[in-house]
Amino acid sequence: MTDSAAVEIKAFVPAKDFGLSKKFYTDLGFDLKWTDEELAYFACGATSFLLQNFYVKAHADNFMMHLLVRNADDWWNRLTASGIVDRYGVSMTEPGDRSWGMRDFTLIDPSGVLWHIANNIPQS
Repeated sequence: MTDSAAVEIKAFVPAKDFGLSKKFYTDLGFDLKWTDEELAYFACGATSFLLQNFYVKAHADNFMMHLLVRNADDWWNRLTASGIVDRYGVSMTEPGDRSWGMRDFTLIDPSGVLWHIANNIPQS
């Protein structure tokens, strides 16, 4: 392997209310690893992203993240039981099987960012 090999890629997720979004993502199940006034580093297992204290409505409303998990139903059940939708005034769909071989549901964060939380459907 050469020194030019990629190691990781992270998205910069926008936040309308930086403090509220940090709490939301902690409640969602991410660990806040580091933060300052402009940026927060979140991780969950081997996945991570950067939350930025930056918001443009048109950008946030068209921003999507995809989180691949082992079991989307387990995530949906945990989030439903936690009351995260009512607590943050966000929306979440029910899980469903998709023609592209995934089972997923969507969750829109407090800034309007659309998350697809999915697992691969085993092929028989």
